[in-house]
Amino acid sequence: MTALPAPQILPSGDAALTVEFGRSIDMQANRKVLALDRALADQKIAGVIEAVPTYRSLLVHYDPVRIGFAELSKRIMSLAGTKTAEARNIRRWRVPVVYGGDYGIDLDDVARVHDISTTELIARHASGNYLVAMIGFTPGFAYLSGLDPSIATPRRSSPRSHTPAGTISIGGMQACVQCLAAPSGWHLLGRTPVRTFHPRRDPVFLMEPGDHVAFEAIAAAEFDRLDRAAERGEPVAELIAQ
Repeated sequence: MTALPAPQILPSGDAALTVEFGRSIDMQANRKVLALDRALADQKIAGVIEAVPTYRSLLVHYDPVRIGFAELSKRIMSLAGTKTAEARNIRRWRVPVVYGGDYGIDLDDVARVHDISTTELIARHASGNYLVAMIGFTPGFAYLSGLDPSIATPRRSSPRSHTPAGTISIGGMQACVQCLAAPSGWHLLGRTPVRTFHPRRDPVFLMEPGDHVAFEAIAAAEFDRLDRAAERGEPVAELIAQ
């Protein structure tokens, strides 16, 4: 495993800073990001407003009246080697998915690209042990690492202007749970009734970076019932470990 470069702290305007652990998508860097995110939350540093983890960096919003860039940078660097992420209880979610047909219009094409049956593609996708690496793009959009390399597929050459809420898709080496309808250049394999974001539910966001996700294929006949339950605020996704 290639050693990561030392973290760098960069100013992001006059009320935020970015801690970078690398310049590319890297799971070793992501573990460092999540560890720092949790260590910073545990410290409850006066003036820190919010931290936003990504694949390779942590954006920290702060009140410059209460704490300065230099002081905050020093305190963050002292936390950068923490093992907090490894000590956290891992939450594991089982997410129901209807694959193919109107729910996953790219399933057949992706199977042909890899010269496998749709049944095999579903099996490989559903058997992955996925990690929520970050939340972004739209509310509740969970970027997942852990896709089986044998089904990694370059993104579409022509992105779609609209894809439905609940889309389960892949793009390159990434997989995702897409909560809201949105444009996308990823390949749509299925849909889930799970709302990873629901403004009238507590918690509003179901998944957090560092959570694990497993997919479970369900029949299309199950979708509407689960979708109604999710709209009422039920999680629908099963918490199988914590």
